[in-house]
Amino acid sequence: MGRCYWAGRTKLRRLAWLRQVIKYESVIHEFDPYFNYRVTQFLTKNGIYDFWNWFDDRTWYPLGRVIGGTVYPGLTLTAGTLWWLLNSLNIPLSVETVCVFTAPVFSAFASWATYLLTKEVKGTGAGLTAAVLLAMVPSYISRSVAGSYDNEAVAIFALIFTFYLYIKTLNTGSLFYATLNALAYFYMVCSWGGYTFIINLIPMHVLLCIVTGRFSSRLYIAYAPLVVLGTLLAALVPVVGFNAVMTSEHFASFLVFIIIHVVALVYHVKGNLSPRMFKVAVTLVVSVGLVVCCAMIAVLIALVASSPTKGWSGRSLSLLDPTYASKYIPIIASVSEHQPPTWPSYFMDINVLAFLVPAGIIACFLPLSDASSFVVLYIVMSVYFSGVMVRLMLVLAPAACIMSGIALSEAFNVLTRSIKFQLPGSSGTSQSRDASLNTDGEQNDIAKTEKMDETVKERPSKKNRKKEKEPVEKASIRSRIEKRLLVLPLEASVIAIILLVLLGAFYVVHCVWAAAEAYSAPSIVLTTYSRDGGLHVFDDFREAYAWLSHNTEVDDKVASWWDYGYQTTAMANRTVIVDNNTWNNTHIATVGTAMSSPEKAAWEIFNSLDVKYVLVVFGGLVGYPSDDINKFLWMVRIGGGVFPHIKEPDYLRDGQYRIDSQATPTMLNCLMYKLSYYRFVETDGKGFDRVRQTEIGKKYFKLTHFEEVFTTHHWMVRIYKLKPPKNRIRGKTKKSKLKASSTSSSKRSGTGKRNPWH
Repeated sequence: MGRCYWAGRTKLRRLAWLRQVIKYESVIHEFDPYFNYRVTQFLTKNGIYDFWNWFDDRTWYPLGRVIGGTVYPGLTLTAGTLWWLLNSLNIPLSVETVCVFTAPVFSAFASWATYLLTKEVKGTGAGLTAAVLLAMVPSYISRSVAGSYDNEAVAIFALIFTFYLYIKTLNTGSLFYATLNALAYFYMVCSWGGYTFIINLIPMHVLLCIVTGRFSSRLYIAYAPLVVLGTLLAALVPVVGFNAVMTSEHFASFLVFIIIHVVALVYHVKGNLSPRMFKVAVTLVVSVGLVVCCAMIAVLIALVASSPTKGWSGRSLSLLDPTYASKYIPIIASVSEHQPPTWPSYFMDINVLAFLVPAGIIACFLPLSDASSFVVLYIVMSVYFSGVMVRLMLVLAPAACIMSGIALSEAFNVLTRSIKFQLPGSSGTSQSRDASLNTDGEQNDIAKTEKMDETVKERPSKKNRKKEKEPVEKASIRSRIEKRLLVLPLEASVIAIILLVLLGAFYVVHCVWAAAEAYSAPSIVLTTYSRDGGLHVFDDFREAYAWLSHNTEVDDKVASWWDYGYQTTAMANRTVIVDNNTWNNTHIATVGTAMSSPEKAAWEIFNSLDVKYVLVVFGGLVGYPSDDINKFLWMVRIGGGVFPHIKEPDYLRDGQYRIDSQATPTMLNCLMYKLSYYRFVETDGKGFDRVRQTEIGKKYFKLTHFEEVFTTHHWMVRIYKLKPPKNRIRGKTKKSKLKASSTSSSKRSGTGKRNPWH
């Protein structure tokens, strides 16, 4: 069965992530992966020490960026290590090839980790089912296809594997697994900022176990080493540093750490003192504990109160309060991945798993254990966070697969057992008939087992073996009776299995379609189909970056909206003003203000930043919706948040965003409008925008401070060059010369007149 599973999973995975390599070539996806690829190139070329001390002067000009202290190095170090190992084995792969296939490799590891985690909770069958579901779920395929070289490519594996080691330690009480758990958490910290989900979810589960009376030494061993060793290791990551002990995201783990020690002390004292002395000790311990807790809480409150955001990062606050980002940090709200998902997106990303999750939750309560309570808490928290931010659907996907795997496994167990007991010639036929026809026999069996329980309790045992044997026999008898009670009619069982198989087939079809059509296409190479079925490829982005690389100077600065900063630096090798790191809101607001200003004011802003070229993305000709005109209001909001003279209502007509003849004069005269629609009317004579489905308002105009130097084949990327100052003031110079000559002539003509002021 295991061989069949792994063979089938491998075939399904090939269908999912090899399609984009075959269809589009081996290319890196999206925007952020290009920065990771560039950093990996630097690491493999210059070594680990230069990587930690690398100051990148090609980003965030003129500020620059210290790469080693501002990135999560897990993905880069992993891909760099893989490249080094392969080349050491005389397998000469390029860095780009290793980066492209890192995500698919770790998706296999993630499926394996899901199997291990679910196996610890509900057995091998549930583990295999959950792993198969994760191998195909569209939400995870979106970040694990070939070319998706982002932090989540390795972080999801680290997340699931950390949870597995925590449950393994919780079930075994082994310090060995506890140490491995801390190391897995360290790898997660190195890989993704989402590690705070782990360091808050596990303390919540520990606190839940304590409150429900499920404290044990195994719980202590599973949690205490993780907090101590994991926090020390997390502080070694430069981008985290002292944030591991100074930010509010980590305070819950420390508070639960104190609570679990107080509870452990109480249990220890209770086991060594008489009941009377125990009451005295509890009073003392509670008194001292309250004093210590109050002191710690006072310190935490002082630390939190000293921070304007109460010790929370902007992204964390936007998760706790979904309206926070839109009110105070528009740069976070402007990212499409940070928007709340719609209901259809759940069906798109997890499909039928959304309907199986409730059944899996119910199965976890039959019976409830420490491990099953953890996965229930995991699914509840991931559902909440995925409802706040669509990007966190990625965290929901493993939890949904685990719950659905448990539900399907339990359902198949009941249905197959029902068929087995009722097939002619099977050993359980007579038992199932007795169970279905003679309810009195069942009651007698239950009564017998209850009498056996009483005799077992009352019978004095002579040997330890006898003590161990009798409860096992009692449990096996009771389990056999319970299984007989769960036998369903043969016809209903067969129909239910057929329906579940059809449900699984529908899930497979949907996942293959989503992987092939929705999530395998790279954003840098776009395709579309014409009415006659012909394939059209839009390679405008690489065309524009290649032009910049070959037709501009190495030290030239390129200004664009921050979405395209990583790609410009990695593919064109040119210095950018802002990029996707978004660490400096003022710098981004400056670019947004320039795009929102009239042409002359924008020229002055860009000229002060040493900008020579301006790049804009325009989709009005081919119908590409993710262009800069659709993002323009975010530029206005972010710019207006720093520079108050930029006001959003000035760009709206009666509260509506328009680019047609009803658009406001401020909108029609801003730089973004002019750079996007310059000469656009020449394409069809009307200037019809296919994205906004309207004719533009200002069709004929000239640029005075910028000149068009390149427009791609489909007009998707347009590049403009700032005109030098002498070209702007040449006309004024001539006028000033004429004025000077006229004044001199007038002076000469009026030399005979007397000056009244002398």
